[in-house]
Amino acid sequence: MKKTMLSLLLSGLLLLTACGGGTAATPAPAEDDDTIHILATTYPIYLFTTAVTEGVEGVEVTRLIQEEISCLHDYTLTVNDMKAIEAADVIVMNGVGLEDFMSDALATSNAPVIDCSEGVALLEAMGHEGHDHDAEYDPHIWMDEGNVSVMLENITKGLSNLDPDHGENYEANRAAADAALGYDADKLSQLSGKPFITFHDGFQYFAQATGLDLLKAIEEEEGAEASAAEIKEIVGLIGEYDISAIFTEKNGSDATAQAISRETGCGVAQLDLVMSGEGSGIQPYVDAMNQNIDTILEALG
Repeated sequence: MKKTMLSLLLSGLLLLTACGGGTAATPAPAEDDDTIHILATTYPIYLFTTAVTEGVEGVEVTRLIQEEISCLHDYTLTVNDMKAIEAADVIVMNGVGLEDFMSDALATSNAPVIDCSEGVALLEAMGHEGHDHDAEYDPHIWMDEGNVSVMLENITKGLSNLDPDHGENYEANRAAADAALGYDADKLSQLSGKPFITFHDGFQYFAQATGLDLLKAIEEEEGAEASAAEIKEIVGLIGEYDISAIFTEKNGSDATAQAISRETGCGVAQLDLVMSGEGSGIQPYVDAMNQNIDTILEALG
């Protein structure tokens, strides 16, 4: 979008601030044109933003974090990332501190920010001994489809304020994406109350939404693996609840989980935090969440 036009359009925009077909390539600094260049910070935000903007002319959505990644605790912006932020006419972000790594870059950007977490009922962050997690709230809000409905609304509102000529298109797309959400009631009834142990702290919202009993969540990072006390606790929980499987995140570490499996005989299965993948729109997210439910049902019996 031409910068002069953008300034006029944004004068009335409420700025919401806070903590890929395939994925489009990281853009070079935007030239003056009539395209609205939208930068979505993470893969789930990219999916939700492309769902809302599907078929809308003059809108381009790109994704900032394009590598396969499990968490963003130690993520550092690259030169291309900085160029993408500079090129953006509007930035759509998860919020809740997930994108703290780009706070300095945002401070120098003139692009408005749409915070997808506005209005979401947040859960307190799950930390564990010996690990440095300073966040007050759990940022993995997209792992509950109910929260995704709110996130879609926030994206639609923000873009409609920026581009009111396409407000009806954004709203129609939001409604279609929202209608695609929804867990299978019969499968949910089978999940309800099942004991659940994960080796990533990102499944708290998912457990709450599906009725799983999240007994323990360990966030393992390089140089900060589970402590001996935590391993002992998990082994005890597996025996106490007769747990047949524990779960890792597909891009995360599974070394400790495999060691516990060898000791206890329980299985190890992978779940998808939807932090990386292919495609655009709402369907890849829906598929990933359904696959998570199927994986848990198969592993836990």
